[in-house]
Amino acid sequence: MGGHVGVVRRIPADYAASGRHAVRVTLVAAAGFYLFRYGLDRPIAATYALFASVALGGLARIPGTGRQRAALMLHLLPVCWALVVVGTWLSVRTWTAVVGMLAVGFALAFAALGGPRLAGAAPGLQLLYILPSFPPYAPATLGERLLGTTTGLALLVAAEALVFPEPRPPSYRARAAHAARTAAHCATLLAEPPHTLSAADLRAAQEAGWALRSRTVPEAERPAGPGVHDRALAHAGLAVRTLLNRLVQLPAPPGGHPGPGVTAVLHAVARLATASATCLSTGPPPVAPHRELRAARAHLSAVSAGPAPAPAAGDGNGPAPFFPPAVLRRYAAVLEIADAALLLGPAADLAVHGRHASVETAQARFWYAGCRAPVLWWHRVRGHAGRRSVFFQNAVRIALALTAARLVAGVDTLPHGFWAMLATLSLTRTTMGETWRIIRVALAGTLAGALVVAAALSLVGTDTEVYAVVLPVWMLIGFTVGPVKGVGWAQGLFTVLVALVFAQLGPSSWRLAEARLLDVLIGSAIGAVFGLLAWPRGAHDEMRRAAAELLRRAAEIVVATGASVAGGGLSAPSGEPGHRSLQRAIILAESAYAQFQSEPTPFGGPPRRTAPRQVDWQATLMAGHHTLWGSEWLLEPPRPALGPAAAESVGGLGDRVAGRMLLVSAALDPGGDTPTGPVPVIDPDGKRFAAEPPGAPHLYYATVSWLGSLMTDLTRIAHN
Repeated sequence: MGGHVGVVRRIPADYAASGRHAVRVTLVAAAGFYLFRYGLDRPIAATYALFASVALGGLARIPGTGRQRAALMLHLLPVCWALVVVGTWLSVRTWTAVVGMLAVGFALAFAALGGPRLAGAAPGLQLLYILPSFPPYAPATLGERLLGTTTGLALLVAAEALVFPEPRPPSYRARAAHAARTAAHCATLLAEPPHTLSAADLRAAQEAGWALRSRTVPEAERPAGPGVHDRALAHAGLAVRTLLNRLVQLPAPPGGHPGPGVTAVLHAVARLATASATCLSTGPPPVAPHRELRAARAHLSAVSAGPAPAPAAGDGNGPAPFFPPAVLRRYAAVLEIADAALLLGPAADLAVHGRHASVETAQARFWYAGCRAPVLWWHRVRGHAGRRSVFFQNAVRIALALTAARLVAGVDTLPHGFWAMLATLSLTRTTMGETWRIIRVALAGTLAGALVVAAALSLVGTDTEVYAVVLPVWMLIGFTVGPVKGVGWAQGLFTVLVALVFAQLGPSSWRLAEARLLDVLIGSAIGAVFGLLAWPRGAHDEMRRAAAELLRRAAEIVVATGASVAGGGLSAPSGEPGHRSLQRAIILAESAYAQFQSEPTPFGGPPRRTAPRQVDWQATLMAGHHTLWGSEWLLEPPRPALGPAAAESVGGLGDRVAGRMLLVSAALDPGGDTPTGPVPVIDPDGKRFAAEPPGAPHLYYATVSWLGSLMTDLTRIAHN
């Protein structure tokens, strides 16, 4: 027993994971195929049972555990039935099949905007439509096709749920709850002497925040869907990250005295963060702590806006006509902490209870709180219905490529023409450089597989018993080795696999290998053509454009907000076109960032369009969110105008931050005549943020704190 365990432990993790998945797919595909082919003598049902399991079990890459994949497949079962039915009826003519391929191909690829799980299932669903969309036109066999498809998917669902069950990693809600508890601990420490955090506390806060970054969260756990729960959970994660950042940056109280009202606010923040963590763990809504913090924040805001009151017991402040600048700066920082916590409470409630949430929400920030699922899907689709969306680009690229492949296969009557479409589907990538690299290794692998097939068919001939014995063994090897060794191995092994299948469905010769190689060559050529014509650089260029557009929109909001705070007559209230434009820019940048993380560096490219080598793209997204939320907090409710000196200072600082945003945006996405030159890492006039006009009110310090944080974000973005 010990020796066996030692052997298992020596298996590399990649092979162990793909091996477990290969066992599931092999059991299901072989069981369904042999049941109908040899047990019931129904070759059509056997074909569909095998390809249904291979489509969603092999070609699809649905993230998550087996139980999560099984749950998604159950929900997609009616979609699979519809695809088989529509594909069968449209295969009557080439032109109907081509039109159907264009519409269905675009719809399935565009459905990736629903989140990582739908994106992973899309290739498998495409295959389920491709298979019945080819001749023969045989609507009388629709029952057998649906029977085979249903059987294959039902067996796959059972295998995913029961065979080699996997432990589920910590969910995003659990990560957010842990981060909220960490924030509560930090707030409690800052509320009590010595009002500082230890090195261990700072490290714990940083680790809790990093655990919420998309790069560290498994795909299946990311809140990327359009529904209320996912949107609110994403906002909860962003709010708790912001809260942790504000807490660790809180300056020490001058003279060791926190000031009136500060201790109450920090304790209220701790209670709300704790209640939010409990809510995220399916506890009660944090209604009372949220109201308590709102009252404490309002009291502190009123205190900081007026003369210093007489010292309260325990505060230790001496009498003074007005608070000194150091105290007002700390008040502004504490109020930003309270603002982040006030966003966390309703976001956590919405993430758990959806439209039945109890915590009062701001309509502008949580506009989706009362919307039903179809409305939210419509918002998501409308937000990405344009050429600047990478979801739209990918859908257009793959739909056109599949349509062209179907047209060529229909006009030229390619033998096994759906193999050409399968090659187009599996080999087309989001960048031209990566598509060309994949095609080269795929063709090499296919050629090697075709040689093996030709030799096997020539030697074995029509002895189907040999193919029946070899098929499950080869499937197990192919689905284990292919995902680990790459596309070349996968194509070669799959070439032999399909030959073993079709050799059992009818008489076959070495020309089956020739047809397979020809179809892969045609399909890969079509994929390369459309990869070259349709956004050949994928999300790499789009990330730069989206980030630059986000910063340009943010610069407009900064200027308008600074002018409004200064009393210059301009305003940018929540919900106005400026804020809506920035919200849409954030959405497009987030989708580009999601695809950017999965793409390799593209080959070549003009040097002038190369962004800094070490761009913190997530800092760009944080700057956009920070601009949006900070502007809303400063402008709601309306506040009295600043004095002349403070207004002039705020206006100048706002203009400087906006100018800095425009400089960084030009560096990220330079135009043809953009002047070249390095963007300084440190703002050359950063000392202006430390200078205060005498007698400036609290609103001045709140605005300067916001602008200073934005400048920090920009410094991180531009670091190279």
